Amino acid sequence: MKHVLEYLECSSRRTPSKVAFADRSLSLTFQELERRAAVLGTSLARQVARCNRPLVVLVERNVYTLAGFLGVLKSGNYYVPLDPLMPSKRLQGILEQVDPALILYSHPQEKLARALSRQYPICSIEEHMEGEPDDTLLARCRSQVLDIDPVYMIFTSGSTGTPKGIVISHRSVIDFVEWMAESCRITKEDVMGNQAPFYFDLSVKDIYLTLKCGASCYILEKKLFLFPGLLVKELEEKAVTTLIWATSAFHLVANSGALEKANLPALNKVIVGGEALRAKQLNLWRNALPHVQYTNLYGPTEVTVDCTWYPITREFADHESIPIGTACANKEVFLLDRDLKPVADGQPGELCVRGVGLAHGYFKDPEKTAAAFIQDPRNADYPQKIYRTGDLAYRNEEGLFVFLSRKDGQIKHMGYRIELGEVETALAALPDIQEAITFFDEKRDKIVCCYAGDCTGDDINRALKEQLPKYMLPNLFRPLPGLPHNPNGKVDRVSLREQYEQESH
Repeated sequence: MKHVLEYLECSSRRTPSKVAFADRSLSLTFQELERRAAVLGTSLARQVARCNRPLVVLVERNVYTLAGFLGVLKSGNYYVPLDPLMPSKRLQGILEQVDPALILYSHPQEKLARALSRQYPICSIEEHMEGEPDDTLLARCRSQVLDIDPVYMIFTSGSTGTPKGIVISHRSVIDFVEWMAESCRITKEDVMGNQAPFYFDLSVKDIYLTLKCGASCYILEKKLFLFPGLLVKELEEKAVTTLIWATSAFHLVANSGALEKANLPALNKVIVGGEALRAKQLNLWRNALPHVQYTNLYGPTEVTVDCTWYPITREFADHESIPIGTACANKEVFLLDRDLKPVADGQPGELCVRGVGLAHGYFKDPEKTAAAFIQDPRNADYPQKIYRTGDLAYRNEEGLFVFLSRKDGQIKHMGYRIELGEVETALAALPDIQEAITFFDEKRDKIVCCYAGDCTGDDINRALKEQLPKYMLPNLFRPLPGLPHNPNGKVDRVSLREQYEQESH
């Protein structure tokens, strides 16, 4: 294989009348999806000659967005999914950086698209999916695409500052999807319940596993996650077998109490990733749905979604860390110290990754690309790139990687080196804590804890003393009704810190 569209085309031939994707108001079979993508791709190929400039898709939680992605690929181009609800200044900044050849949209985003049409050509997805495809034109477009060419470019959430466009190739997506389908046992019998927004790389799994395996995927309405009881009911009604969710959504449902009355006999696989998985919430799921196989995945966007996995087969106490496991096939994951030397088992180091899944780099940013995608320091004989994740981990006695924190999550406090991730794991195990994060106030030499829960700072430290030494206990507590989350569902640490700093001065 050299092109991800082969997944769609094979499934369309095998099961043409089977539903591929469905939202609240529309479902498309594999045959319908392929035809509509081909018609749209024909229109796009006539409007935009294949070039290095990507096509932007303003993302909605609907089937049209997915048809838009596939139509772009049919035209021989690659797509950039963008959240139309992001702040206008951020959206404008990304568009100026990308300089798209064209912007696609579905009807809910027509007003925004019209406003953007002063700067860029626009195209309605719905209005360009009727008619006849030009198979000769599409074949010519396809023939120019190599497996090293991009499928998509996803921008980081911005939780660490300026958004960066990460360019991922066909070869990388195919390599990952082939591994995940086999290892996680995804088949044509599966029904996915999509949670991840389509501008978030987690959704790549729902999209391309559905296409490869001939499965079906229901796009769950966003509002259902505000009412977890209704969400669980929807999963039952749709007979969903597989959830590939952000860890934050998994935790949210666990904390809601909705699992206590859950009846989900069809559900057999729950796969999470994106943030550290907490044992307390995992145990709530396992107690309610013990027949399900739970799997913890880890990986930054730069390595094509994930690079390690851990199928959970044993019990964990609420205070234990859940391993991120071992490397996915065709990827090597290893730890380096500050001097880029390998570390011994049990010692912390920076997670680094080698393999086909590495992104091409950051769009129009050779300086950041060179800093993160470096020559493998273990190999001086020929060019061999690795990606430095910026995450700290160690390998335990079972040979499994255990995530600690971001590199900037390692602090020196009261003369001790402390991993804030270890403090957060202990916080997450407390029964009265719903969510908690920590950061370090260097000027005041204080560990700050922001949390949502029915307890006080004194309550928290009394409980933590049973798990952590005194020097690791938070010094300042900020109780909140709930922690803010960025569009990808991760806790927005940047805004919490900024708010703290504003109120401290």
